[in-house]
Amino acid sequence: MAELKYISGFGNECASEDPRCPGALPEGQNNPQVCPYNLYAEQLSGSAFTCPRSTNKRSWLYRILPSVSHKPFESTDQGHVTHNWDEVDPDPNQLRWKPFEIPKASQKKADFVSGLHTLCGAGDIRSNNGLAIHIFLCNVSMEDRCFCNSDGDFLIVPQKGKLLIYTEFGKMLVQPNEICVIQRGMRFSIDVFEETRGYILEVYGVHFELPDLGPIGANGLANPRDFLIPVAWYEDRQVPGGYTVINKYQGKLFAAKQDPSIFTVLTAKSVRPGVAIADFVIFPPRWGVADKTFRPPYYHRNCMSEFMGLIKGHYEAKEGGFLPGGGSLHSSMTPHGPDADCFEKASRAKLAPERVADGTMAFMFESSLSMAVTKWGLKTSNCLDENYYKCWEPLKSHFTPNSRNPAGRI
Repeated sequence: MAELKYISGFGNECASEDPRCPGALPEGQNNPQVCPYNLYAEQLSGSAFTCPRSTNKRSWLYRILPSVSHKPFESTDQGHVTHNWDEVDPDPNQLRWKPFEIPKASQKKADFVSGLHTLCGAGDIRSNNGLAIHIFLCNVSMEDRCFCNSDGDFLIVPQKGKLLIYTEFGKMLVQPNEICVIQRGMRFSIDVFEETRGYILEVYGVHFELPDLGPIGANGLANPRDFLIPVAWYEDRQVPGGYTVINKYQGKLFAAKQDPSIFTVLTAKSVRPGVAIADFVIFPPRWGVADKTFRPPYYHRNCMSEFMGLIKGHYEAKEGGFLPGGGSLHSSMTPHGPDADCFEKASRAKLAPERVADGTMAFMFESSLSMAVTKWGLKTSNCLDENYYKCWEPLKSHFTPNSRNPAGRI
């Protein structure tokens, strides 16, 4: 196995590129009209947009295809993953478990996802408040599929066997006596090399952070430099049968094939600074003047839930299909962004000052809570657009690994 490279520092502001594509990071901006190597810009948020600087967390990714490019998610086998804390009656007695048995690959193949077992937990996923403890027991690597936890952060503690983890940030090798944290919404896949076992602590709605030092002084506990972040790495391949994304959302597992609040009008605060129970946001007519920038809303996965409605006109990022009197819901860590037609037009448009959204009024209800949709909303109303996902199907790879600034896209 080739030696992996890392950047050190817990919570640091880091930037890295795959050496195969030097200069892949845009210079002086996050969201250029056309990204180097014809990549797509996408933001993965770890906090509300309005959080104070000290707690504001987000990452910019530059992708061959945005994560919104996938078939609809469909419910899949839960296995032993659960968030139902009322399955059995409470037991106040002391509890202890013998070593959890790892299945033999010759009897039953189990990768990281199919080998997940929820042991205990508390709290509520939809209100982003609580935790769960899981055990993973696996004997094969994940093949042509990845996992995404929309509910919370995973702190993974391997006990037997090492894990080669492929994340959207890069690759990392985690062995017993080491830990890793995979943040909410991050897609990842795990290779194993033997019968493998370990523990997972999952937290809902918050992120792991280093503890304050307090009276123990400056040199105790873990230091930021003790933690490593993988260096950027990309993979460009086609899977004949389709690449599968397994998403843990509101405690359930779903599978799919993969082929900001700047205009806030009113807010209902939560107990956390900068994080709202609900914001009311409008998208009024305005001037678009950002230079060298992709002007429509960028591709992103947000820790907040976003319900959008349209009062009149046409919303700039989706001129077709999103109609006055209708609505859309992009739940926590559900990828979304401009449709294919909007992306292509905005990538080629002459960037002169222009009026945006004249004759239009769109709005958004944004919340830190993970909302449940009613039976009426999904079935009885008979208004759910079953073809919504198709607006992103025409998105195609423009990736030019041998040319940072190819002609014909600017």
